[in-house]
Amino acid sequence: MSGFDAGLTVPKAEEHFFLPKHVIENLERIKLLAKRHPVNILVAGKQGCGKSTLVRQFAARNKRPLANFQIGILSEPGQLFGEHRLKDGETYYQEFLFPKAIQTPGCVIHLEEINRPEHPKALNMLFSLLAEDRKVWTDELGLMKVADEVVFFATLNEGEEFVGTEMLDAALRDRFYVSLLDYLPSEVETRVLHLKTGIDDADALTIVNVANKLRSNTQEPMVVSTRHTLMIAEMMAVGASFEGAFINSLQVSRDVLESVLLSLHVELQLAAKGDGKMYELF
Repeated sequence: MSGFDAGLTVPKAEEHFFLPKHVIENLERIKLLAKRHPVNILVAGKQGCGKSTLVRQFAARNKRPLANFQIGILSEPGQLFGEHRLKDGETYYQEFLFPKAIQTPGCVIHLEEINRPEHPKALNMLFSLLAEDRKVWTDELGLMKVADEVVFFATLNEGEEFVGTEMLDAALRDRFYVSLLDYLPSEVETRVLHLKTGIDDADALTIVNVANKLRSNTQEPMVVSTRHTLMIAEMMAVGASFEGAFINSLQVSRDVLESVLLSLHVELQLAAKGDGKMYELF
C-alpha cells in the first residue's frame, strides 16, 4: 500500500497495548472482510480506555495509512470534504484531506467522537459513504468512490457526563460493526503501569486498587481511566508522592482520597491540612 498521499502516514505501533482476546479476534476478521469491501467499525466505551489507540494500533500493525478527523467541529454537511475560501477578491474551493483519504486504498479513517457534531445534519454525507454503494457526489469534486480495503473506525463516548454528545442516529449506527471497551482487569492494568512507566509492581497495584475504589463508589463514582492511572504512575516515576500524584492527576479531594486509602489499609504520610510550612515561594 505505497504511493498514498503525503498527508497520510502509517503510525508507529504502541508498546504494551492490551485488548481483550475477543476484540483482537474481531479485528482480524475485520481485516479479512476489508479485502472484500470497505468496512465500518464503531468503537464505544468509557473515556480514556484506549479507543483511539485501538484505531492507531490497527493501522500500525497492518501497515496502513491513518487519517484522523474530528467530527465535533462539523456544523454543516460537506464540511469534511472542503470549503469555499476567498483570495485576492476571488472565491475558490479548498479540498481537504478527507476526499483523498477515502480514495486511498487500505486507508484507516478515524471519525473521532462521531456523536458530537455541532449540528446533527453535518453527518448526512457520511451515510452514502458508509452504505453499500460507497459513493458520494459533491458539486465541487464530482463523484467520489471509497477505495478498496478502506476501513472506517468511528469512536464515541456515550452518557450524561459527556457534554455535547448526542445518541448516534440509529440509521447511521446500523452501518457499523461494534466493539465495546471497558476498564482493564486489575492485573492487566497493573502490568501496563509497570511496563510503561517503570514503577514497581506494588506501587502500580496500589494505584489500580485506589482507582477501582473510586470507580465503584456507589455514592459518587468517578471516571478514572487508564489514561489517568498512567498519568499518576508517570508522576510517581519522577518523584511525586502517591497523594500528590493522585490529587494532581484527578479532581479528587484529600478527604475522599484518605477515605479510600483507609478502606484499603494503605498508610501514607499525608500532608497536614493548612500547614503553612508546606508553602514555598515560586
